[in-house]
Amino acid sequence: MFIVIEGIDGTGKSTQSKRLAEHFRALGKTVTLSREPTDGQWVTLLRKSAETGRLSPDEELQAFYNDRKQHVEELIRPSLAAGHVVILDRYYFSTMAYQGARGFDPIQIRKDNEAFAPVPDLLLILDLDVDTALTRIGSRGDTANEFEQRSNLSRCREIFLSLKDEPFAKLINANGSTDEVSQSILQAVS
Repeated sequence: MFIVIEGIDGTGKSTQSKRLAEHFRALGKTVTLSREPTDGQWVTLLRKSAETGRLSPDEELQAFYNDRKQHVEELIRPSLAAGHVVILDRYYFSTMAYQGARGFDPIQIRKDNEAFAPVPDLLLILDLDVDTALTRIGSRGDTANEFEQRSNLSRCREIFLSLKDEPFAKLINANGSTDEVSQSILQAVS
């Protein structure tokens, strides 16, 4: 099983990914838990750009593609082939949203990625209004970086919501407590 958890910054993706992995491990499943962008060679460039001034749109998009190609080849496909439950905190849907907010065509980004990246069995979209997301980002001690500005997050949220009718997608209300969101995710997974 291949599960991706998506949503704008501040929705709790990392927390919920870890909780879902724990759930499957408790059931005796072998789980591969990962995230994108990874900690691979392309990410230093991306993370530095978020703090010091972004790369050109084309350079940024190519760095995300390169990071994902390496992730697919070295971890995702081998883990799926070995029968693991694979859970990702972000995937190409985030590239659609964040690079789409930057002016790229989200549909073209999806086509480009699906040419080499497997489509998940389940896409969980954690949805939260932008004001609440920004409050959460601030409450965790972070300062909103260039990727996390209100107008950018609003456009990203629209793109994520455009995926909710995909047959493999489930929209999860992320406004509740951590436990409430976890319960909604478990219901969607079952």
